[in-house]
Amino acid sequence: MSKVSYYTAEGLKKLRDELRQLKDIERPRASQAIAEARDKGDLSENAEYDAAKEAQGMLEMKISKLEEVLAGARVIDESQLDTSKILVLSKVKIKNQTNGMEMTYTLVADGEADLASGKISVNSPIGKGLLGKSVGEVAEVQVPNGVMKFDILEISR
Repeated sequence: MSKVSYYTAEGLKKLRDELRQLKDIERPRASQAIAEARDKGDLSENAEYDAAKEAQGMLEMKISKLEEVLAGARVIDESQLDTSKILVLSKVKIKNQTNGMEMTYTLVADGEADLASGKISVNSPIGKGLLGKSVGEVAEVQVPNGVMKFDILEISR
């Protein structure tokens, strides 16, 4: 059974677009590569054919995994979320107690995480440490070199 994961409408659309790309463009391209390699002669000594078959197998595996993720994907209705606590899709402003640096992150599902755009996974160490906290609380996050403490300054959507 597939595991349920929560996405924004934008994140779900991105997954569907990727699946469509793989099925409609990459799959026919892989079949064409196999056909071209097969036309080159003896299949028992044809490395190009073996490589094309292996690439097709990897593509089919990727399509299968993406279909499984999509089967368990649910869109989150942001208007129904509580802003008093940190949840998935919360935009959180935190302050590192050690160096005083302030950061703003949005907690998202694993598939949407992108640190460059300020989106961290709810399953990352910081994401797990922040979940369920309220403004004014201190989040203690276990990291490889010890414990980091963050003050929760602001929660929004």
